[in-house]
Amino acid sequence: MIPHVLRPLRGVAATAAACALLAGCAQLTPDAGFGQVEQSSRQRLGQVPAWNRTPEQDQASRDRVARLLQADGQQAARLADADSAVQIALINNPDLQAAFAELGVAEADLVQAGRLPNPGFSFARTHAGDDIKIERSLSLGLMRLLTLPAAARIEARRFEQVRLALAARVLATAAQTRQAYYKAVAAQQGLLYRQQVADAAEAAHELATQMAQRGNISALDAAREQFFYGQARTDLQQARRLATQDQEALARLLGMAPGFTLPERLPELPAKLEAAGDIEQQALQQRLDVQAARTELDGLQASLGLTRATRFINVLDLGALRTSESGKPPEIGYQISLEIPLFDWGQARVAKAEAIYLQGAHKLAAAVLDARAQARQAWRERQDAFVLARQYRDELLPLRQRIAEENLLRYNGMLISVFTLLADAREQAATVTAAIDAQRDFWIADAGLQQALGGRPTQGTQP
Repeated sequence: MIPHVLRPLRGVAATAAACALLAGCAQLTPDAGFGQVEQSSRQRLGQVPAWNRTPEQDQASRDRVARLLQADGQQAARLADADSAVQIALINNPDLQAAFAELGVAEADLVQAGRLPNPGFSFARTHAGDDIKIERSLSLGLMRLLTLPAAARIEARRFEQVRLALAARVLATAAQTRQAYYKAVAAQQGLLYRQQVADAAEAAHELATQMAQRGNISALDAAREQFFYGQARTDLQQARRLATQDQEALARLLGMAPGFTLPERLPELPAKLEAAGDIEQQALQQRLDVQAARTELDGLQASLGLTRATRFINVLDLGALRTSESGKPPEIGYQISLEIPLFDWGQARVAKAEAIYLQGAHKLAAAVLDARAQARQAWRERQDAFVLARQYRDELLPLRQRIAEENLLRYNGMLISVFTLLADAREQAATVTAAIDAQRDFWIADAGLQQALGGRPTQGTQP
């Protein structure tokens, strides 16, 4: 049998049940929606991030990092390629792990928005002499019930926006890691070559010193060789400093100390670049930040509609009353509480919502404009970097090698001096260093294009 105090709320209960069905029974999921982030990463990168929330997951990630570093306790850790570096970053980068927690916060807000509001109960007891008066009331926020479905949909859009933003964060971390990897390998390759140049310069300096002591070369030639030796040592120190900095930057993205070795050379250039379709259209379809901006605008539009609908009445409570007094029958009834729009007609709240919506629309337009521009620029940079790196590989380095061989023949035939041969070696060193830089710039531009498009470019007709 329904208590008297609850009978006036039977209509409210029916309304609450209907709202609950409309809003859906949102529940916390085991992965907080992280599976969708994993799927997006697998499709766009071919690699999957990990969210380490338990000691077991953390240990599994550490074991996987050890396998990717090819470290078994008997040999030094070695980072084999850029894909291994990206995978380590996706499961071990502390900043990325911190960002993943935003997904749990957003899901909690989504579930909370779909929960029915708790009813309120009040009790009052007064007496005058021997007369005792007791008042009981049970109330429910009717306005919150009525707006529950709309609020749940708004939070669902915000949850989707957070998920898209996190997936974009994963892609950005992957691109940054690739670029840092190529910079570190190029710096290591340049350091090894600078060491060879410094060793050769040292030998030439010792020879020139001995010949100068015997009067076999001029003071000018001796000074030139001494300068080249000093310059080679300076370049070696600079290369060592840059290699240390670049490896530290890579290690920071990997979430570890720089106690690993890198390959001695950059990957070879591809034979040719694949043709791509409409670069700008690919960016608009694949870029997750653009999708997040669209989702945010949809949510702001729904929020604006809710604000307009509740501008006059923002508070509406319905309650049941029961009053007992000595010597009198109980008084049973109900009460309605609402906010009277006497001084505040809601114009400010509506104006604020309209301004926020307009801001979101402009943010979406800016995101689309940036995506188009970044795609065009990244495409051109990769094309130009490939042409330059290929020119060094196919033309300049072979010509420099041929010049060195011809000079060596002339030196063996006593047609040129050893210092002419060393001067040519100095020019060759500059060409090799520039070729390494050009090859590095291509791979950095390739990673930048993937980030600008939100994934690998799809094949088609070049723009």
